[in-house]
Amino acid sequence: MIFSSITFIYYFLPLLLLVYFVVPSKFKNVVLLIFSLIFYFLGEPQYIIVLLLSCIINYILSKLIEKGKRRKIYLIIACLYNVGQLLVFKYTDFFIANVNSLFKTNFPFMYIVMPIGISFFTFQALGYVIDVYNGKHSSSPSLISFMTYVCLFPQLVAGPIVRYKDIKDELENRKSNFDTFGDGVKRFIIGLSKKVLLANVLGEFSKSLVTDTLLASWLKPISFTLQIYFDFSGYSDMAIGLGLMFGFRFLENFNYPLIAKSITDFWRRWHISLSSWFKDYVYIPLGGNRVSKLKWIRNIFIVWFLTGFWHGAAWNFIIWGLYFGVLLVIEKLFLGKYLEKTKVLKYIYTLLIVVVSFLIFNSNSVLEIFTSLKNMFMLNKIPLTDKVTNYYLKNYLGVLIISIIASTPLVKVMGLKLSKTKMKIGVDILEIVGYILLLVISTAFLIDESFNPFLYFRF
Repeated sequence: MIFSSITFIYYFLPLLLLVYFVVPSKFKNVVLLIFSLIFYFLGEPQYIIVLLLSCIINYILSKLIEKGKRRKIYLIIACLYNVGQLLVFKYTDFFIANVNSLFKTNFPFMYIVMPIGISFFTFQALGYVIDVYNGKHSSSPSLISFMTYVCLFPQLVAGPIVRYKDIKDELENRKSNFDTFGDGVKRFIIGLSKKVLLANVLGEFSKSLVTDTLLASWLKPISFTLQIYFDFSGYSDMAIGLGLMFGFRFLENFNYPLIAKSITDFWRRWHISLSSWFKDYVYIPLGGNRVSKLKWIRNIFIVWFLTGFWHGAAWNFIIWGLYFGVLLVIEKLFLGKYLEKTKVLKYIYTLLIVVVSFLIFNSNSVLEIFTSLKNMFMLNKIPLTDKVTNYYLKNYLGVLIISIIASTPLVKVMGLKLSKTKMKIGVDILEIVGYILLLVISTAFLIDESFNPFLYFRF
């Protein structure tokens, strides 16, 4: 089940809300846990045992660590279990393929199906255990509370990666009111609209650009960049909105990354929960930037190799991660101070780098990456455009323009300015009507279309 589906919006969520707000406070976590497990079971029934075992084992290990004896041994066991779980389910066939290629062997593939959301709930549980070990917070008072934290359906299958310390108090003592519930509904509708009205349409446009022309070679990665931004930020908006409905305040996961003025700035704005996780649990423990320059560069490359590898078991993801690692080192060593002095060039530079990065991200092979780059930079003899490219550009130009505007804070800034004028009451009414229209139109799109995947479900 996904958030952008008729089943979730009009059956699952209303039923959950009805039960949740009827039961006494002491049973609310139990209700959330049961419905979260149902949510996961409906999407991945055969692997719910993996999720349950992850919860139980990490909870027991955190309790053992807190007792104080053999703390480091239990931490090592937790790291081996969680990382091993990821390696087995996500990377087994990748390793087999590369061993076969390198040593000319013929080991059979395992064809293990990856549980949905394993990268997210594994990192969440592992981060929790490490924080207990480091004394950043105490362990959860009960298994039910801990399982509610890990399995909480808004962020279970595609993030954001929520830290226990950020919602610890809310897990045990939270209150919902009409204002936060209303804010949650509005945030959910914004995310749904991003996903259904922009990301899905951009995905159709990107898939349509199959001709080898210069224009298509640029439009395809541009449209995919916008698609993955609205897809993932839309999901995060829906997760944050759902959290608010139930009294949780999840931290922001995106902050208009496509207006970043450098790659360093981009990664402060894009998938914030993941980049901060790697910073806190890998980069800083390795020494961060408080080591020699050579070790500092090593630390950056380790983090970005792991960031790329986290996204998928394929070389294009590893190249994507290392690509950012190289650029971040270059920026930090000398390029950053020159970019800062420019007014427009830094934004053009960042957008170009990001678009190329998502070309790498979306490629199926290393050969495809090089072919696409050669087409983009006119190293292959291809026409400027053709009738097919022009046809699709004409049909999707409107959504491209709307998407570019929506990827900036322009609409938000205008709304805030209008809300402070004498027209506030009219603006409030218009806002309510706008949200209702967005929900109705999104629903109509969901009924009519078949293309509705979440890109980050595969990670």
